[in-house]
Order: sequence, then structure tokens, then C-alpha cells
Amino acid sequence: MPVSAEKVNALADRMAKLGVSEKDFSESFIRSSGPGGQKVNKSSSQVQLVHLPTGLSVKCQRERSQSLNRFLARRLLLDKIEAKQKGFVEEKKKIREKIRRQKRKRSKKAKEKVLASKHKRSKTKVLRGKVVIDD
Repeated sequence: MPVSAEKVNALADRMAKLGVSEKDFSESFIRSSGPGGQKVNKSSSQVQLVHLPTGLSVKCQRERSQSLNRFLARRLLLDKIEAKQKGFVEEKKKIREKIRRQKRKRSKKAKEKVLASKHKRSKTKVLRGKVVIDD
């Protein structure tokens, strides 16, 4: 593999941290397109990686080497999985915060501000009333 052992170990650690294993991946190889000449046109160097539990998929044909594309595809897929997990957690946290803000007691200044705007609104509505002309 043209990738250093340190990078492979870092990828394995990241997979373990996210709770993803190699068994969760479905991997297929396709002929690439684009620049790269005869090497790309004849060999199947594009990697398509699917994470079966989530259904997320990634295609990688950045390099001419299949093994390097495999590494890069795994890295891209882990980025997607991590974003999905963090997004889900972030969304739950946002909902909790919103409920907490709704339930908390208003400050005295905020109550006065609301009452002042209500009084102002009622005065403008009174001014819109019918005009009576006495003859």
C-alpha cells in the first residue's frame, strides 16, 4: 500500500472511535474516467465504498493507484459518517436548548419591555377608532 503505516493506523483508530468496522463496508471497483491515460482506461482504479448500516456511499478516483483510492475513499466515508453523527447530536442539543429557553422564567426587565410594547400597541389601536363629529 502506498500509504504510510502511521496513516493506516490513524484511520483504524478513527474507525474504532466512530464504531465502524470493515464488515460494514461494501466495496466495488470501477474503471475510472478522466485524465490518467491508458493506465486509468484499462484498470479498475475507481473505488466505490458503501457503508451498509447508514447507506452512505463514496466514489473516489482521485489517484491512479487503486490502493491509494481505497484509503482515500475510507477517509471520505468516515468524514461523512462523523458529520452525520455529529449533526444528529447537534440537532438534539439544539432542541433541548430551545425547550430550556422556552421554560425559563423571564427577567423583570424583559417583562417590563413586553408590557410597554403592549401598552404602545393598545394606544395605536385606540387612535384607529371611529371619529365622532358633533354638530
